[in-house]
Amino acid sequence: MIKINLLPYREKEKKENLSRQITIIVGSFVIFILCLVWLQIWMTSEVDSLTSRVDSAKQRLSVLDQKVGDLEKFKKLKAELQLKMAVINKLEQNRLAPVKTLDDLALLVPQKNIWLEKISQNGAQMSIQGIGRDNIAVADFMKTIENFAAVQSVDLISSKKKEVAGITLQEFNFSCRLKKGF
Repeated sequence: MIKINLLPYREKEKKENLSRQITIIVGSFVIFILCLVWLQIWMTSEVDSLTSRVDSAKQRLSVLDQKVGDLEKFKKLKAELQLKMAVINKLEQNRLAPVKTLDDLALLVPQKNIWLEKISQNGAQMSIQGIGRDNIAVADFMKTIENFAAVQSVDLISSKKKEVAGITLQEFNFSCRLKKGF
């Protein structure tokens, strides 16, 4: 005998297959949504982390900029102090030079024939004004000054007769160029 199954087994199988497919689709969709939510949360936390790192870097940069500004200020002050120290050292080295030059110059003046009235110095130029007994005394004094170690050259600017208390004397004005270092 032949058995015939009249129950709709294929429809039952189709319904089970359909419900399994719907469950898989819904499950996949839920997993996809959960993955998107997790990705969004992860991206937001990364953006927040990077934002906080940028803010921290900006704060550190502002602190470093302030330190660099302080460093530049200190470098400028250091350069000014070095310049001042160089001037002080130069003055210290040359502080006795004018005194020594005047002392040596005073020793060159013949006491009975020449009287100095004014000595002035402007840089490497020195001007000597005075009165001599006569032209010969003034010429000898000029040659003596020309041989002085601190003097490079001597030029006579003026020489004229001057009467003082009834005595005729020779008034003179020399311009001297000093050597470097004196």
